[in-house]
This record gives sequence, structure tokens and C-alpha cells, in this order.
Amino acid sequence: MPLRITFARLCRETRARLGLTQQQLGEAVGVTRGYIAKVESAKANPTFAIAERIAIALDLETDIVGRVPTVIGDPRQRDLVHARCSGYTDRRLRTAGWLTRREVEIRHAHSHGWIDLLAFDPATGTLIIIEIKTRLDDVGAIERQLGWYERSAFEVARRLGWHPRRAVGWLLVLASDEVDVAIKQNKDLLERAFPARSRSMSAVVGCDPAADLRRGLAMIDPSSKRTEWLRTTRVDGRRSPAPFRDYADAARRMSP
Repeated sequence: MPLRITFARLCRETRARLGLTQQQLGEAVGVTRGYIAKVESAKANPTFAIAERIAIALDLETDIVGRVPTVIGDPRQRDLVHARCSGYTDRRLRTAGWLTRREVEIRHAHSHGWIDLLAFDPATGTLIIIEIKTRLDDVGAIERQLGWYERSAFEVARRLGWHPRRAVGWLLVLASDEVDVAIKQNKDLLERAFPARSRSMSAVVGCDPAADLRRGLAMIDPSSKRTEWLRTTRVDGRRSPAPFRDYADAARRMSP
């Protein structure tokens, strides 16, 4: 609600409760009765000085609280490893015939964020909302973040000229030993939140009509040229070592 409307109602109700007339309040504040009437009907925009005098006259406690918007996934904070993972995923999906858009901005109330990657297949009407992480620090926060993106995705897709009929959210993580350990530590939570895995996710990319459209989790190695680019996690049965030890190792090896 606009501040002047809130203040108007507060002044009107408090003055009446104290049994004061608009004339009496105006004299106490140093303004006319007509000005008080305009304040109480939200037709005036009092200065901070006048608003403070009105508050003192009515014995009101007033505060103005400012709140910066919540910013999620600011692209200015993207690092080299994340950028490589995002670009790699984008190229793979485009090669498979999908339409893609990276760093898609979304806004809602006081929240502001960027979807890492949206991919759309016009033939099946499938929309994939992809969140890419180079580390796995807070699974709960990632789940909530992706949930917000999923709720916003259909509207965003329509603004891009796409017309999705179904959508699925994916979490793609850097293929590192560090992330494998985090997945193991959060195994139960991740299995509930992201039940689909690399094999069924590859079927979605291949436009298989019987593909599993539940939320998915897979690993990616942006340096890999393998056909099967959505990699299995260690928890899900992968036996080969991860290509990177941790984020620092990936950053060092990807640096020009």
C-alpha cells in the first residue's frame, strides 16, 4: 500500500480516537484544517518534517523501513567455471535441436533473479528449467530457488515466443569429487527433490515421449566431448573418478 495512504488512515483513526478535530490538529502542527483534511484523505503528500510534526501531535511512533530487493543468481557474480558449464550445456542442447536462452531475468515483488538456462523443444512443447551449480552447499536453498524459477518459467517462455505444454526443472552440477561427496551427504534429500537421473534426462533431450519428466539431477564436465554428456553421480553407480577434484582444481585447469 502506498505510504501516503497508510499514513492518511493512521492519522484519521488516531485523531478520532483521541477526540481531536482537524482544526485542533492543524493548529498543533502549524497547518490549516484543510491541509489536515487532505492528508487524511491521501490527497496531500506531506514532507517528512510535517509528517513528523503530525506524528508528535498524535503521539505516534513512526518508522520508515527500506528493504533492498532479494537478488538471486546475479549474472555479474558468475565465475569462469560456472560460465564454462553454462556455455557447455547450452551448446549441447542446441546441437540436439533445442531452442535455448541463457541468463533469463525474472522479477516478482521484491525478488529478482536469473534462470541459468531455459531450453525449449517446439515439437513436444517441453520446457527445461536448468539451474547450474559448481558447488553443492545448500540443497534446500537450491530446491526453493528452482521451485520459484519453475513457477515463473511458463510466463517467461511465452515472452520469448515459446508455447510450452509441459516443463521440468533440472539441477546440473560440476563433475567433481567435492560435489560427489556433497551428493552422498544429502542423498535422501536429493533423491526426493530430484528423482530423475542422467539416463532419463538424456531421454528428455532426445525427445523420447516416454521420458521421465520429474525433476532431475546430473553432473557435467565442460571439457568432455563424450556423446553422453549428462554424467551419472557416484551415488547413482558411476565407478570412474570425477574429472575434477574440486572447484579450485576446475578453476585452475579452465583458466586461460
